Amino acid sequence: MPSPERKKILLRLDPAVHDALARWASDELRSVNAQIEFLLRRALADAGRMPRDAGGLPKRGRPRKQDEDE
Repeated sequence: MPSPERKKILLRLDPAVHDALARWASDELRSVNAQIEFLLRRALADAGRMPRDAGGLPKRGRPRKQDEDE
């Protein structure tokens, strides 16, 4: 089942905030974009505002290779 198209937004950040996010993302082996989404989802969940129909986070890394037997 194909995943729904992801929304694209323009986000303006203070350069120091972006640098801090980039370091944090690197420490957790995420892209800056994935780190921002992770933090937004955590904030929504903590505030009890996570939509029930929100999909999960996309899988990180390369897709697994399919065995020829499958």
